Amino acid sequence: MSKQDRIKELVQLLNRAGKAYYQESHEIMSNYEYDALYDELVALEKETGMVLANSPTINVGYEVLSELPKETHEKPMLSLDKTKEVEGLKNFLGDKEGLLSWKLDGLTIVLTYEDGKLVKAVTRGNGEVGEVVTNNAKTFKNIPLSVPFKEQLVLRGEAVIKYTDFEEINSKIEDVDAKYKNPRNLCAGSVRQLSNEITAERNVNFYGFALVKAEGVDFENSLEKQYEFLAGLGFNVVPFKRVNADNIADKVAEYAKEIETFDIPSDGLVLIYDDIKYGESLGRTAKFPRNGIAFKWKDETAKTKLVEMEWSPSRTGLINPVAIFEPVELEGTTVTRASVHNISIVESLELGIGDEIEVYKANMIIPQILENHTRSGKLMIPNVCPACGGEATIKDASGVKSLYCTNDKCVAKFTKKFTLFVSRDAMNIDGLSEETLDKFIGKGFIKEYADVYKLNRFEEEIVNMPGFGRKSYDNLIASVNKSRKVPVFKLLYSLGVPNIGVANAKVISKHFDYDIDKIIGATADELVSVEGVGDVMAKAYVEYFAEQDNVDALMALLEEIQLEKPEVVEVNMDNPVAGKTFVITGSVNHFENRNQVKDLIESLGGKVTGSVTAKTDYLINNDNMSTSSKNKKAKELGIPIITEEEFIKMTGIEI
Repeated sequence: MSKQDRIKELVQLLNRAGKAYYQESHEIMSNYEYDALYDELVALEKETGMVLANSPTINVGYEVLSELPKETHEKPMLSLDKTKEVEGLKNFLGDKEGLLSWKLDGLTIVLTYEDGKLVKAVTRGNGEVGEVVTNNAKTFKNIPLSVPFKEQLVLRGEAVIKYTDFEEINSKIEDVDAKYKNPRNLCAGSVRQLSNEITAERNVNFYGFALVKAEGVDFENSLEKQYEFLAGLGFNVVPFKRVNADNIADKVAEYAKEIETFDIPSDGLVLIYDDIKYGESLGRTAKFPRNGIAFKWKDETAKTKLVEMEWSPSRTGLINPVAIFEPVELEGTTVTRASVHNISIVESLELGIGDEIEVYKANMIIPQILENHTRSGKLMIPNVCPACGGEATIKDASGVKSLYCTNDKCVAKFTKKFTLFVSRDAMNIDGLSEETLDKFIGKGFIKEYADVYKLNRFEEEIVNMPGFGRKSYDNLIASVNKSRKVPVFKLLYSLGVPNIGVANAKVISKHFDYDIDKIIGATADELVSVEGVGDVMAKAYVEYFAEQDNVDALMALLEEIQLEKPEVVEVNMDNPVAGKTFVITGSVNHFENRNQVKDLIESLGGKVTGSVTAKTDYLINNDNMSTSSKNKKAKELGIPIITEEEFIKMTGIEI
């Protein structure tokens, strides 16, 4: 292949990967692989002098695709040039001083304040044009809605979801297939929602990293002074260290140690000159400003042998490839497996059992395959589903190949479907684990949703099953009967309608006045008028209820349960809960679960968030002496920690 042809191939491949990452929130290659191909393209362009018009080395980003309003940025938002060598950072600094900070991995946002009020928030988009997300930004956990500065203020920062919040959100999703892949994709999807109710539930935080405009303020030509100014207005600023050529190696080493416990997703560091005028005097290239440079981590890698490819079926029929390899130590932990994501990546790596592969942890956290040194290409892609033996076929969606089971009756689809149905945020039935569901389905006890409510037909068989007994059976039936009364939105979520999460189910149910007939018969046009529902979601929703089998299963289920509509509660703003922000942690004794506490607080006009901040009014925790991070944070900020009993007394309601 000629160098010119290789340039064309790389441009096409990198643009496809960028589109998948920025527009479609999925990955067709690892960051490590992308960077390696990008560096190869840069070298080839320099060598040949050939740069294509659509090369990612000169294009800042990708076109924005959504229903959000668009806006052109006053100043283009360029990306930074990068290095993986500390020596590169030293050379960049020369005899100047700079600020070294985290390169946060989220979604870049531009905030505009006028007369002290937040008036606009716009995403980076393609660098030239972004999306207006002002209403959503107002729900970020740490953004000041007003500041003590009356002139126009414009700043840039990164919207992120912390690892702890990401893990908490995923822990509530019992269907493995529905779990979010990483904090960056979850954050991007959360910020770009059409419903800010959904954004608010995701605990998005904002960290400022650049001041664009603050009229009338003298910063003494210092970037650090700008950061201090923003912090003084109430903004969280990206954590930074002041550096020079002599100490920068030590500071990078400090960051490398800190990332092991750093709760905010980061994919490297950023170095910017503290001398603002000097940095501006250097100008910019077509793509990069010359006042800063990014540092990408050199991931620790290890060579090992691929011993097996596990094919893991899911509720949607997608069969995920998972590489199993001989144990290796990476970033202080033993690693034996890594998701390969899809068939396109399997093919690009030319995998085969027994191949020598090199693995690493992306951003020092997520195990990935970096390279296959053998490239035997002998891995057999199964043509049958490992769960049911039905036909498995490869489907190509937007250039990404994935393996799917075509059998509608696949036991994996069946089990995962019921796992979602009985989960806590759905029908909330204790005693029906995935393992138990497997057994019941295998014995023919459960064939449709309504059968869950007829398990008493098999009382004797269940009582005598290994691992069961009279007490387990009685507890199960009690839980089943307790779930017969269910809120409309929980029923809708339990059905596993494609793309419909709990928050979407809530807004759809409310929009149709909790009328199940209207919910079932909703048209695509009606659905897209609901906040947070787009064309793709509406199409999948309508297709689900167009399937007569799905409607019949729901009708049979409705004969077994009783739907609950929320009571319209007149909120008394004199109630001590109204207008207050609570965080709930630990176990509860007087409520069924923490969600029940949350529902009560919201019904009384209060608000519940997932993390303790300066805006939190109370932390509810029955263990005041706990050393949990939330307790520590509350004590640091002087936020009252109250017990469940104290909270109940505050509400004035008898529980």
